[in-house]
Amino acid sequence: MTTAQDLLIVALDEPSSRPVAQGDLSLALAGAEVLDLLDAGALSLDGDRLVPFGERPTGDPMLDEASASLVREEPYETVEDWLWRRGNGLAARYATALEAEGRGAGAPRRLLPRLGGRTERADSAARHRAGERWAVREPVLATLAATLGIQEAPVGAPDGADPAEGDALTLVSATVEDALTELEAVRQRRRIEDDAFANVWRAP
Repeated sequence: MTTAQDLLIVALDEPSSRPVAQGDLSLALAGAEVLDLLDAGALSLDGDRLVPFGERPTGDPMLDEASASLVREEPYETVEDWLWRRGNGLAARYATALEAEGRGAGAPRRLLPRLGGRTERADSAARHRAGERWAVREPVLATLAATLGIQEAPVGAPDGADPAEGDALTLVSATVEDALTELEAVRQRRRIEDDAFANVWRAP
């Protein structure tokens, strides 16, 4: 299991302060992949750019796919660019992968546009592991969940934490939050345009 998979389960199981759309979750999952790849030694950060190392199997198919898709030519890709490129449709793909592997324990084939309608899911090793990380508010998982409005981010870093890991989490989570803000702005513009178009047709 990876942080992205755990985040998907938390997003499906835990209440959020606002509706979580697939696009929002996809961006957060792409951010989780960056942190998992950093932890696996598959890349490093140079400022906000993702610098890949040689392809290193992580043992997880989705994360290996993410590693293989890293831009390997300078000036490399920024975290923001990665979120938008890799995040396209990523939530549905993770849900499908969990179900196909038999680890999703009832994860829906297609995530609802907004994850407010939750269904009962059977216990599974995947849910137990995600639940254990969530119960102690493991900083990486809790911080990414907070970008989606699921509880609040943990305060401070755990004892013995690597400062570099904290810096990476701060950068990635802030970039996810910026992307979510931008995505919501796009939605608002579309709603305004749709309303204006509808008013034209309703006009006498």
